[in-house]
Amino acid sequence: MQSIATPPTSSILIRRSGDRGHANHGWLDSYHTFSFSNYQDPNHMGFRSLRVINEDFIDPKQGFGTHGHRDMEIVTYVLDGLLEHRDNIGNGSLIRPGDVQRMSAGTGILHSEFNASESEPVHLLQIWILPDRQNLSPSYEQRYFAPTEKQGKLRLVASADGRDSSVTIHQDALIFASLLAPGDRVVHEFATRDRGAWVQVTRGAIALNGIELAAGDAAAITQADRLEITAQSDAELLLFDLA
Repeated sequence: MQSIATPPTSSILIRRSGDRGHANHGWLDSYHTFSFSNYQDPNHMGFRSLRVINEDFIDPKQGFGTHGHRDMEIVTYVLDGLLEHRDNIGNGSLIRPGDVQRMSAGTGILHSEFNASESEPVHLLQIWILPDRQNLSPSYEQRYFAPTEKQGKLRLVASADGRDSSVTIHQDALIFASLLAPGDRVVHEFATRDRGAWVQVTRGAIALNGIELAAGDAAAITQADRLEITAQSDAELLLFDLA
């Protein structure tokens, strides 16, 4: 009699906001989901190709002076305020809420990021994803996604092939952004069970497959067929679908 393999049991691991690394430099208040700089935790080095999620609050007219990166896909997602970007490959831009910026560091890039406001802080997520290959030519991309594109749905904002006007990242990864009103429900279905997801709540509160998550909380999901997210308040989130 032929045996039938039992599908692996799905897993959801919660990363609470208060358990993140924290560094307050005066002008910069930063929360580290994964190990970064002086915060090192061998149990939280990343999730699949997702290596960094830093939630940063930067004081007016302050920021990161010119510094370098290489062999990393860097995605910036501004929640409030105005961030000014400059780099050594000719780009200068202002990044506002709704914008998604992608910078492929590749063989090496120098850049700076400053709060462009004289009076208001800027609140953002800086996200690093390991590329699928090294020594890429450095490149830059920025696109705006209106609130109506994300309201009550999962809007694809980054992908390996740039589909649906998303920015292009050099990795088998999908990034979705969503704005939800109380009671809104969205569903994400995985192409295969061997993919994983990271859900990062940036505002408000949701229930993820029945598990309550608040702003700053996150969850790592493996061996699942689908995710169901229901907003318990006005909420904003990012969902990463990763190989």
